[in-house]
Amino acid sequence: MLSIRVVHPVSTNISRVGRMSGRRAALKAIDWLAFAERIPPNQRGMFNSLKTRSDAVSAKLASLPEAPAAIDWAYYRGVVAKPGMVDEFEKKFSALKVPEPADTQTSAINAQEAEANKNAVSYVEASKARIASYEKELEKFKSMIPFDQMTIEDLNAALPETTLDKAKHPYWPHKPIAEL
Repeated sequence: MLSIRVVHPVSTNISRVGRMSGRRAALKAIDWLAFAERIPPNQRGMFNSLKTRSDAVSAKLASLPEAPAAIDWAYYRGVVAKPGMVDEFEKKFSALKVPEPADTQTSAINAQEAEANKNAVSYVEASKARIASYEKELEKFKSMIPFDQMTIEDLNAALPETTLDKAKHPYWPHKPIAEL
């Protein structure tokens, strides 16, 4: 069973950008060939657009630097005429903490995955039971006398559902003669 988890690699928290290299390493590689084998023909277009988009995001992520460029506060202190303004910006910048969004969907996705796995296991078990009954029926047909060599009694013994109920369906004529 194919299981794919998408890990969002972009962090908006400025203090955590230095850890982005660790997050990049945490990305799971997708085996696109194995994934493509499981895609039905009517969904190839969606799969190709997903792969293209994924490749574009990966390329964009790879082009970004590991850490943001450091701000040269000394340069700005020399350029900005108003005293204390750069120090105030530096203090506010270092105090800035952008909250990371709370993960509200992983538990729902995990529950959905568990339910899908449970349904798949029950489907496989039901399929195995159907296969066993079909194999028994196939063995019955293989062990029968060929149809061209059977008598009516042999056919009725081999396939009881073909036995005619004389009370319900008389042999011939199927209707009383008065109704013909």
